[in-house]
Amino acid sequence: MYVFQCEDSIDGIFTAVYDAWASRLGHKNICISCAVDEDLSLFCEYITVTADFEKSRKVSRTLIDRLGVHFYETICRSAMADGACRKLSMDKANAVYQTIVLALALPDGARVLEYLGEPCIACIFELCRQTSNEAHHLLEFLRFSELENGILFSQIHPKNDVLPILAAHFTDRLPLENFLLYDATHRTAAVHKASKSYLIADAASLNLDLTKAYSADEKHFRKLWCAFFDTIAIEERKNLKLQIQNIPKRFWADTVELGDRKI
Repeated sequence: MYVFQCEDSIDGIFTAVYDAWASRLGHKNICISCAVDEDLSLFCEYITVTADFEKSRKVSRTLIDRLGVHFYETICRSAMADGACRKLSMDKANAVYQTIVLALALPDGARVLEYLGEPCIACIFELCRQTSNEAHHLLEFLRFSELENGILFSQIHPKNDVLPILAAHFTDRLPLENFLLYDATHRTAAVHKASKSYLIADAASLNLDLTKAYSADEKHFRKLWCAFFDTIAIEERKNLKLQIQNIPKRFWADTVELGDRKI
């Protein structure tokens, strides 16, 4: 068995797909893994793959041209999920590869996503749903704060790499705003300039102290909201379990409405 080891990213996985396909070693003899700390197996030859944007772009173009945008987006969301498919104990990178191989071998390959009896398809379905659900939650709970320089800033701590989904959504909704969306988990940021498209950048060196310099209007509206929150609250009817159900606890730190306090 030949194991192509790649980085845990869309470009890394797509590059591994490209190299594995081009190797002509036989699809049944190939496995792709993005698990860095996995135990090595006997009788396997490990091949290290370095992410290559051009190879990734070629795979993306092939998927869109031959299998459609829906198939491509499903594969991308699966690759953006956190870790492996736990229910089926399958590496997400290998699930992506096996799904692409199966799809391109069929006349109507796009319909392969309906074959949930196939382990790789079931894995893709679970991972895509996992990413989509978290993106949906964050679209509801994410709030921007206005900084002194007029830039809108928001920080999130997602489990999955949902930043591209959120960036595309807010670029469409706030086309005339300058905003910065920071993913503290993966240490990346979506940067959007007014009337332009967004870009994803490495934000490992981002100075978070600068993002706490709020504008006067921002401070004012935060005080107003907290006052409203306290005014309508009825101490005798405080229901912590219901609050956690409405706003999952892991979103509290990034929820502007709650300020710096705990519920």
